[in-house]
Amino acid sequence: MKETLFTKKAPAAIGPYSQGIATTGLVFVSGQLPVNPETGAFPEGGVASQTKQSLKNLVEILACKNMTLDHVVKTTVFLSSMDDFSEMNAVYQEMFGEGKYPARSAVEVARLPKDALVEIEAIAAMG
Repeated sequence: MKETLFTKKAPAAIGPYSQGIATTGLVFVSGQLPVNPETGAFPEGGVASQTKQSLKNLVEILACKNMTLDHVVKTTVFLSSMDDFSEMNAVYQEMFGEGKYPARSAVEVARLPKDALVEIEAIAAMG
């Protein structure tokens, strides 16, 4: 059985998918673009501010199940340019906290929706 997650504190899906899905023991959070849900726009300031917003959106979806970044076991980070890896990584490290890092893949892609610089998806474990 699965439960569809939705919060107005994160951007609504821009296609036929859910913000997140909870199933037995796991939560799958769809890729989060750096869209500010209040303005519908990306934050100014490049990949660092976009990474922070993507992770904030992820946090809000996890909160639907009373979860935090501490519950995340795996992320995938999509970057429009691997030249932005270090800057993204610094914000990612700060948000997750030393020693609390999940498994991760980071890949460069040809293009992201709305020409975002970063998109982050996650899998979290309940309990």
